[in-house]
Amino acid sequence: MDPRLNIAIRAARKAGSVISQYADHIDSLKITEKSRNDFVSEVDCAAEKEIISILKRSYPDHAILAEESGEKPGNENVWIIDPLDGTTNFLHGFPVFAVSIALKCRDNIEVGVVYDPIRQDIFAASRGSGATLNDRKIRVTPKKTLEGALLGTGFPYRDLSYMDNYLKMFSELMKDTAGIRRAGSAAIDLAYVAAGRLDGFWEIGLKPWDMAAGILLINEAGGTVSDFNDDKNSLECGQIVAGNHKIHQAILRIIEPYITSDM
Repeated sequence: MDPRLNIAIRAARKAGSVISQYADHIDSLKITEKSRNDFVSEVDCAAEKEIISILKRSYPDHAILAEESGEKPGNENVWIIDPLDGTTNFLHGFPVFAVSIALKCRDNIEVGVVYDPIRQDIFAASRGSGATLNDRKIRVTPKKTLEGALLGTGFPYRDLSYMDNYLKMFSELMKDTAGIRRAGSAAIDLAYVAAGRLDGFWEIGLKPWDMAAGILLINEAGGTVSDFNDDKNSLECGQIVAGNHKIHQAILRIIEPYITSDM
């Protein structure tokens, strides 16, 4: 196994342990609202601190891009970290949240880990070596059409400017599929696409730390990921469509009429 992936898994497990320790004391947590409907708790900060400490011990020259503490300079290797993706879920005791860690070098995501501390599921990938769930190889679903497909998504909650367009996409996709799930953690959703638990996924308004590990997981599991324009620009623009190639293309076709140039 890629030693960088080993370190990322170790860091994710440590962060998951921190999160679990706080789970029984949610009512007493210090919580700050960063922006509308976007919260940070002392759990996020404590988990992120542990992740960065582990990564920096092994790779002191690497840069960091973390949700809570921001950017820390370094070389061309950048660790992209979300210590608790699904903070709102966690604060309500809703058991869908995850740790997400990825390493990006130049234009390539090299390793990615999504860890679900509730189910103790480790989704992991290194570039060119495939993706795994708890050390077993995973693949995206082989489904060829949207008929009977199960999709994931996330509603815009920070910026509601595109809500009407988004709801039209949602409505159109509902007509052809078996259903759409909104779990509240993009990292989990993308990992589920990689593992074939979801057939596809789309969302707008995400941050790099929400997506980076999941993008690599899906690519290494044989899937396709793009922004709404079918370009490999999701980390920069915050839009993402994912699935196997046929599902990915089917989602793009349906949402295309509702995409605006300023999204």
